[in-house]
Amino acid sequence: MTALGFLYPGHSAEDDYPRIEQLLGSDIRVDLVHTDIGEDARREDALRALGSPERLAAGVQELRHAGAEAVVWASTSGSFGYGWEGANEQVRGLAVAAGMPASSTSFGFVHAGRELGVRRVAIGATYPDDIAGLFADFLRAGDLDVVAVRGSGIGTAAEAGTWGEAELFALARAADHADADAVLLPDTALHTVSYLTALEKELGKPVLTANQVTVWEALRLADRRVNAPNLGALFTREPIVQV
Repeated sequence: MTALGFLYPGHSAEDDYPRIEQLLGSDIRVDLVHTDIGEDARREDALRALGSPERLAAGVQELRHAGAEAVVWASTSGSFGYGWEGANEQVRGLAVAAGMPASSTSFGFVHAGRELGVRRVAIGATYPDDIAGLFADFLRAGDLDVVAVRGSGIGTAAEAGTWGEAELFALARAADHADADAVLLPDTALHTVSYLTALEKELGKPVLTANQVTVWEALRLADRRVNAPNLGALFTREPIVQV
């Protein structure tokens, strides 16, 4: 049994995680601990408060007691809001506090892009444009070429969590770009797991979504590879061989 630990802010799309656990169909356990969301606002100051060391440290003891082998901070905006260097410092602090390998959703997107061998990506974000732009900057710092950014002006995680299939597909279609190798949907408050294969069929390319990438990143930290076709191309492709 491989136990994976996640620190998830609030409750907007928490049900994606047991769904992923079921779709993995193997000896993987997904343990979720909720962190205090504080002010639910997509502003830089609020996002930095969301991912503060104190808020993250508060949840790690429960994950240790559950036997987690790796922990991922399951918030994209609560990690890229710190910038590349700040987000690195954030996960280093989390690893020390947790006593296990650690990462965040934002780094998961970068690592997943490398795994799939994609270079050019399009972003479909629920966030306001300025916050979506910060995610684009983060990806560029991770050597991904961002060819298009689509923001949606949603100011809270709670509102993003109410979006259903129609809104999700409309966002993905609007975000796609002919030059993009993949489309990235970077909000862990957005329900996406039930629609991954349909999204990829619709767009004809890999689609990386926040909760999908978060669990994949934890598996990567735990050195586990699981083939799960219902979780999209990221869970079915062979790894890229670096030469």
